[in-house]
Amino acid sequence: MEHHRTRPRQPGPRRGGRPAPLPPQARPRPGTARRRPAPGRPRPAPAAGPARLPNPRLTGLGCGLFCVAAMLVLGFLDDLLLGASLTVYGVLSLPVSALTALWVRGGDLLTAPVVIPIAFAIGMTTVADDGGGGFLGGVMGLVTALSTQAGWLYGGTLVAGVIVVVRRIRMVRRRRRA
Repeated sequence: MEHHRTRPRQPGPRRGGRPAPLPPQARPRPGTARRRPAPGRPRPAPAAGPARLPNPRLTGLGCGLFCVAAMLVLGFLDDLLLGASLTVYGVLSLPVSALTALWVRGGDLLTAPVVIPIAFAIGMTTVADDGGGGFLGGVMGLVTALSTQAGWLYGGTLVAGVIVVVRRIRMVRRRRRA
């Protein structure tokens, strides 16, 4: 019985054929072609334009970690500065939801609306009343806080969902044009 060896593709030109295509990250983007300056000529200085906002692209895991960390920090700050105001915590969760949905990369868009409620509940542990009864009192306080602040939880999930749907529609349209 014959066993044919299989090897992964090697970079570089193929024998007797055309060169291998470039991976997506190595291809120039349309409209961003750069010309090299002639040898011996100085390069022009980059133009000082308006400052751009950060535009990170987080993986699904990075998106979850960002959201959980942000909600925990906001919960601790709310507890420290405002005495654990549940309404303030809910209001502060909305921008975190929007940033999470904006910063997740295109392939992981559906993780943002899933991560938001989990992060909200984890951060809520810092501001929920412990009820003075140890572990079970803390669980009851968390359940009570989540039930009374469900509007903020749904609102943040809705914000993230709308942003994700809009981004997905724009991605599909961009692909169809190309």
